[in-house]
Amino acid sequence: MKHQRVGDVMSDAVVRVQGGTPFKEIAHLLQDYDITAVPVVDAADRPVGVVSEADLLEKMWGAEPDGSAAHGAGTAPVGAKASATDAAGLMTSPAVCAREDWSVVEAARVMARHGIKRLLVVDEDGRLIGVVSRSDLLRVFLRKDRAIRTEIIEEALVKTLRLPPSSVQVDVTHGHVVLSGGLPRHVSVSVLEELCRRVDGVVAVEFRPAGETDGDGHASAGP
Repeated sequence: MKHQRVGDVMSDAVVRVQGGTPFKEIAHLLQDYDITAVPVVDAADRPVGVVSEADLLEKMWGAEPDGSAAHGAGTAPVGAKASATDAAGLMTSPAVCAREDWSVVEAARVMARHGIKRLLVVDEDGRLIGVVSRSDLLRVFLRKDRAIRTEIIEEALVKTLRLPPSSVQVDVTHGHVVLSGGLPRHVSVSVLEELCRRVDGVVAVEFRPAGETDGDGHASAGP
């Protein structure tokens, strides 16, 4: 089974700024486009950082009334970005990027690893071509149950395990997959369940052997 790619779910309409873009212009862009961050690119349109709402807010809590950087007990500024006036000084760098041929699973893992809400998508030359957010990745769970069931039968049962499509009954409800029936000895339940979990949109997988009853006391269907 192949997961959807980043290129399938990303947005290619990306608001961007360069290092010299002033503070207030960035604030206006975030408000006008209803976004929470904007990538900073160089002259070749390659991402060098990201300015987020959090970066801008350091101006509020990290500066003295006269606009100078606030200091704590020592000599270092409480917020180094508090005195910044343009994107180059405000941005968080380096930017964490993805490629459009990454799977959505790979993108989700990178987001989790770095604790970020979005990834910039670059081409083979490192140029910015899109952005993918957590909400974009969650779209895979909006897949229709029928599409999930079809992929499990065609890809997992037939193509991968080389079983007849009617060998196992596959029922999908709101992403919950219930497999029922019997399997040949050379196929393990754990392998089949793992193949199903790899299908985009699957929330949970349950296998019920032939003759086992469900929660309502009804017998599971056979193969």
